Amino acid sequence: MSSSKVEFAGTRGNRLAGVMELPDQAAPRAFAVFAHCFACGKNSLAATKISRALASRGIATLRFDFTGLGDSEGELGQAGITANVEDLVAAVHRMGATQGQPSLLVGHSLGGTAALLAARQLPQVKAVCTIGAPATAKHLLRQFKGAMVDAQGDWQVKLGGRDLSLSAEFIGELSNHASDAAASAGLGRALLVMHAPHDQVVGLEQAHALFSAASHPRSFVSLDDADHLLTRGADAGYVADVVSAWAGRYVDAAVQPPVPGPAELPGGSVWIGERDHAFWRTMRAGSHLLDADEPGELGGGDRGPGPYDLLLMSLGACTSMTLRVYAKRKGYSLHDVQAVLRHERLHAQDCTECDGRSGRVERITREITLQGPLSEEQRSDLLRVADLCPVHRTLEGQPVIVTRLNPER
Repeated sequence: MSSSKVEFAGTRGNRLAGVMELPDQAAPRAFAVFAHCFACGKNSLAATKISRALASRGIATLRFDFTGLGDSEGELGQAGITANVEDLVAAVHRMGATQGQPSLLVGHSLGGTAALLAARQLPQVKAVCTIGAPATAKHLLRQFKGAMVDAQGDWQVKLGGRDLSLSAEFIGELSNHASDAAASAGLGRALLVMHAPHDQVVGLEQAHALFSAASHPRSFVSLDDADHLLTRGADAGYVADVVSAWAGRYVDAAVQPPVPGPAELPGGSVWIGERDHAFWRTMRAGSHLLDADEPGELGGGDRGPGPYDLLLMSLGACTSMTLRVYAKRKGYSLHDVQAVLRHERLHAQDCTECDGRSGRVERITREITLQGPLSEEQRSDLLRVADLCPVHRTLEGQPVIVTRLNPER
């Protein structure tokens, strides 16, 4: 699996930071967002291990820092459960725009409460898993016994070895938030409640309240002797195994499988099929498969190169191959050849290479690096040959493109 850092805007305008965990090679079978525990973060042991384990089982997972925690902007002491829910909704929208629509939310401790509340706003979410989650947001207040209250009414608390200042508004929202039994445990989503019987932070009665409030399908799994933060790697791995197997009943169908291509594809032909109803496409040439897509800012999921990227890659690959074949035939000491290509649209008057053109033109710039003890004459010869690449000649030859409509199958 692969990990990559991501940033996105929260609903309140602050920057949120996360990590995208993706399966290796094969397309994800589902997409999930992980919500960490209060005052933890995306890099907590539980968040990291569970997210990576889910990705290794084919479920792409985004873990991120809530407002004011880790690498995300904002003040933790000013952000309440409502802010957490808003952050989670923003994370789901981010993943939906760049990877695929999340159909699974996994929440640890107060993150589980937030996941259940967020699911009410997210019709694409089909299943929610809570891990050691309280049934109400105000349960968190139990962790602040003995807190000092300053003249402004702010609470000065110590949690997880950290000194925190929680605003009076933060405390007031926790006290009054309408999250009883996490607002009826997600309102009809498939629910998996995971809880350790001897959890010293969130008692087992909280899990019972969530389970009782939920409608079917609902499941309960005991985490036996695990601690609240899942500090043992084996406990986090067990959670991931169970969640992956359980979620498969509800979320796998959320990923559009590739449309089966033709059994026989004539040589010189390629086939393109849809993966979704936006821009995600699967392509086949002979036995080779690859994906195409558009970037997130254009409404795609960035799951593969875009059409113009592929065009440039085709020209660049052809150029490199042509130069290598020619250098071998001529006996040139060409150690390596690299090419960088760029496509742009500009006005003819701004294009020094566009003599005789008017109006808007399209220009492809190809920069070639030739490595090796080559003479200037050999370099000039190779530069000349680059323009003889077959794809180059096809593009400049104004090919006739014939489009036919096949009968519906």
